[in-house]
Amino acid sequence: MNIVDWAVETMDSLGALGVLLLIFLENVFPPIPSEVILPLAGVTAAGPNNSYWVMLLASVAGSVLGAWLLYGIGRALGPERLRRIVIRLPLVHVGDYDKSVDFMDRHGHKAIFFGRFVPGVRSLISIPAGLYAMPIGTFTLLTAAGSAVWNTIFLTIGFYMGSNWTVIEPYTDVFSNVVYAIIVLVVLVVLVRLILRERKRRALGLPDPDQAYVDELDAEGSADGASGTHSADERGGER
Repeated sequence: MNIVDWAVETMDSLGALGVLLLIFLENVFPPIPSEVILPLAGVTAAGPNNSYWVMLLASVAGSVLGAWLLYGIGRALGPERLRRIVIRLPLVHVGDYDKSVDFMDRHGHKAIFFGRFVPGVRSLISIPAGLYAMPIGTFTLLTAAGSAVWNTIFLTIGFYMGSNWTVIEPYTDVFSNVVYAIIVLVVLVVLVRLILRERKRRALGLPDPDQAYVDELDAEGSADGASGTHSADERGGER
């Protein structure tokens, strides 16, 4: 059974709840394309036993629930833990981390809203929102607003075009492929720049800009280990 047949069967069986479930999964697992799920939901909404508005609300709810899950993963990691990870990475420095924090402070709201329109990004953008502790109310509002715009477009196409919605599928595939190609290209460019920066630093004999932070973390780890040893000895002495 391919994804279209599975989506149709799910929506026929569960109605709006099926749409909510499918869009939730699409947010958590980006390979499931909303560009296919939403027009099918529109086709289903045009049937006698379903409602356009109920289907739309269910799709937005699915988007928000999926985004909450990824936001929660980001919050669980947290900015301090992320910073400690960055310090240990070979190519990324604390300065890069500080720039990402500044970017989220300046453009985080726009990134969350407009990110809902970009395949792949619409899922992943929720994680940095959690990492940098964007207020959950603000995050929810921006996610719901962006999802409502995106979901309305494709659900409406399916609603009015019926089974003929497939005529737009090649164009959505092209759009998605172009976006994925751009994302891969950007990642490669960033990676190459980081490698070249590191090579230049070593060629010039410059110290690791994060070495002081690494030493600080090592000292903290040693202190924590010593504290744990003393506590164990004290407990042993009490016995």
